[in-house]
Amino acid sequence: MSTTETPLLTLTEKAAAKVKELMAEEPDGDIGVLRVAIQGGSCSGLEYALGFDREALETDVVAAQHGVRVAVDPFSAPYLEGATIDFVSAQGEEGFAIENPKALSTCGCGSSFRAEDESCGSAGSGCGGGCSC
Repeated sequence: MSTTETPLLTLTEKAAAKVKELMAEEPDGDIGVLRVAIQGGSCSGLEYALGFDREALETDVVAAQHGVRVAVDPFSAPYLEGATIDFVSAQGEEGFAIENPKALSTCGCGSSFRAEDESCGSAGSGCGGGCSC
């Protein structure tokens, strides 16, 4: 595990507060890290995944921000470098929002993006939300 003083991505104070609130609601109570990852197969090629893990893996890049340990796997790290995760409320809806300088285009549903080395609308993709590149 690579622990760093300079985080790969930024977790805002508001997002960190929401993450801590959600961690406290977990029934097991032994959540150690917020895992931020990139997965393939969405309508724009890549999609964000946020979840909890007990511990970071040996190969993860880990940084603590506002009292939250954030773990990123080595595949996802290049796509997330410089990204900011915030928690936003707008028009009666709230959720996590990711601003990513590596994204060339984003999906209308806001949870997927296309990066420089990804093709748009790859086979088997589609979020079902009428998204297009």
